[in-house]
Amino acid sequence: MSKMGNSSGHSLALLTDLYQLTMAYGYWKTGHTNKEGIFNLFFRKNPFEGGYTIACGLEQVIELLSTFSFDSSDIDYLAGLTGNDEKPLFEKGFLDYLANMEFSCDVDAIEEGTVVFPNEPLLRVKGPITQCQILETPLLNIINFQSLIATKASRICKAAQGDPVMEFGLRRAQGINGAVSASRAAYIGGCSSTSNVLAGKMFGIPVKGTHAHSWIMSFDSEEEAFREYAGAMPNNSMLLVDTYDTLEGVRNAVKIGKELQQKGHRLSGIRLDSGDLAYLSIEARKILDAGGFFDAVICASNDLDEHIITSLKQQGAQISLWGVGTRLATGHSQAALGGVYKLVAMREPGQQWQHRIKLSEQSIKITTPGDLQVNRYIKNNETVGDMIFDQLLGKPDSHLIIDPLDSTRRKHMPEDAEVFELLRPVVKKGKIIATPESIHNLRNRAQKSLSTFHEGIKRFVNPHRYPVGLEEKIHTLRADMIIKNRK
Repeated sequence: MSKMGNSSGHSLALLTDLYQLTMAYGYWKTGHTNKEGIFNLFFRKNPFEGGYTIACGLEQVIELLSTFSFDSSDIDYLAGLTGNDEKPLFEKGFLDYLANMEFSCDVDAIEEGTVVFPNEPLLRVKGPITQCQILETPLLNIINFQSLIATKASRICKAAQGDPVMEFGLRRAQGINGAVSASRAAYIGGCSSTSNVLAGKMFGIPVKGTHAHSWIMSFDSEEEAFREYAGAMPNNSMLLVDTYDTLEGVRNAVKIGKELQQKGHRLSGIRLDSGDLAYLSIEARKILDAGGFFDAVICASNDLDEHIITSLKQQGAQISLWGVGTRLATGHSQAALGGVYKLVAMREPGQQWQHRIKLSEQSIKITTPGDLQVNRYIKNNETVGDMIFDQLLGKPDSHLIIDPLDSTRRKHMPEDAEVFELLRPVVKKGKIIATPESIHNLRNRAQKSLSTFHEGIKRFVNPHRYPVGLEEKIHTLRADMIIKNRK
């Protein structure tokens, strides 16, 4: 397991919002630290106005939980915080409680690389309510960002129609940790490689890259720059041709390519980074083919995303390798996934669970209570629907699913379908029980998972709405709780 989250060497227990700690203090102050809660982490809308999301970030969640504790420097820092009366914000007894707290929650999660949908719990955390509460912010931080980027990468790779996509976003990413997280998530989402060497070292992602315009400009001519680079790295000769005149740059690349051939090497290809990429790639292909370089690839970069790549494909662009940076690593055009973490049940130790529900004037923000699990139905190798059910109410009695936002939308899942539970145990009583997976397995899972879904949900414009609904018992309980609480 890669050590990503704690690369600073510091405890990450304070990677949380202050109000999580003030609530934890409130639980302690009122004698409620023994209460247990169940929290579900989920999102309400697919990102990018799309039809699906790729779950990502679980490995970093497990890494965080494996070392979750407050060290002496954390306690010293909290002891120095003051309220609006300039007196200590937290009592010493509470700080002692934090210092001695041992993580003891259960965590179940949907595996990384799995295709997921709104309202489905990606993570379920069960245990002492104080611990559950403090974990809200870091869990959302990890899952929201990496799931967003993995989904963006998946969309871009779909647009590329099987061509390899290189993640080039390091220089434009949201800081160091954001860049490393983005590289990891982009690979899981389908990218073939990254320019980020640190991410390559940490996660085993293939790394790719050649040279920039500054290399060309540092020589007296483009031809000389190409020749010197090819001489220095004959086994990595992807030449950037648009520093001065793009098509003349392609001709210079052909000339250097022939020199490489005479020395027993080959021209890998050229990269286009500006201009009319469709036109230039078509003309560049003609020049390369005329020179006998039929296998030299044409790579394109320059603020690409799934929509631009789709357009270039439709225009007949002769591009077979894509370098995507800013609009991938930053999650353009959506700033965040919007995942939330809500309390859905509580109990005193050893007592029965009591359901909890959050109401809102916006129906989309009304939560679903319960110890939720997701059944996925697959028939004839195609995924046909997901059922959300409450384990506190027992196994589902039927195959009917009901839309949580519109109870008139109902669908019967095929009774002869295969059914799989998506959430699986990863932490039991604070101990990690999940087996670490290679990033390559996670990437393969994402591709395999997505391949089982109808093409309609993968459309970029007006995607098909995949059937996800509540099992009848939890739908009824939820409706009753809404009516009761609104009285």
